[in-house]
Amino acid sequence: MVRSLLADWYSRHGRHDLPWRAARDRWSVLVSEVMLQQTPVARVEKGWARFLALFPAPTDAAEAGPGAVISAWGNLGYPRRARRLYDSAVIITRDGWPQDLEDLPGIGRYTACAIRAQVDGANIPAIEVNIRRVCERVEGRRLTTRGAEATFARLGRGLRGRDRLLALMDLGATVCTASDPLCVECPLRRRCATKGVLVGETRSRQARYEGSFRQCRGDVLRTLRAAAEPVSIVDLDDKALCSLVDDGLAVVKGSTASLP
Repeated sequence: MVRSLLADWYSRHGRHDLPWRAARDRWSVLVSEVMLQQTPVARVEKGWARFLALFPAPTDAAEAGPGAVISAWGNLGYPRRARRLYDSAVIITRDGWPQDLEDLPGIGRYTACAIRAQVDGANIPAIEVNIRRVCERVEGRRLTTRGAEATFARLGRGLRGRDRLLALMDLGATVCTASDPLCVECPLRRRCATKGVLVGETRSRQARYEGSFRQCRGDVLRTLRAAAEPVSIVDLDDKALCSLVDDGLAVVKGSTASLP
């Protein structure tokens, strides 16, 4: 049966050695999910443990302040995620974990459901890019989020909560990949409508970083992180600095700028 093939595949080939897979507390899993949103797994492997060594609990991040959290984010990219983690830590420290995790800054439906599945064992679907790809290729058509959730439940039958989520995620990340899928190794190949890439499927490409405004923002933020004292705004790109201030990643006082 499909369910036994998927479960067997996950048992033998799942990415069980990823360091955050051993975590069962909400904060550690939240940090991993936020880091993984727009950063390759290999880079998160290096940054996750280091970040949690500094901030093992939300209270630690809240007490350290936004500048410390942003600085600890290092080269993971998209530093607004660090600011949102800090803001979440402040809320959790002050009010406790909200009943609806989507009430936390920057936390959407997938991340909220993924945390509940991994930490609480909730038997709920969670759709991210890899899982959506698997669901759509198996069905042979584009799916709404609700449609993908229904397929998620069918494909993961026999697995529950954390194992069901991670089995389908790992399948999409390592076998049913965006390009050159390894269909011969897929435990779902017998019921897959496409046996490969969905007709009309396109890969989204990230805008060029070199010479971009993102790079300029990154350069300014690196300067602020490395500085032992506030930096003269004359030495910083004005537009990039203003953008960082708007995102809560920098502050300007008089003629100098620093992390918040």
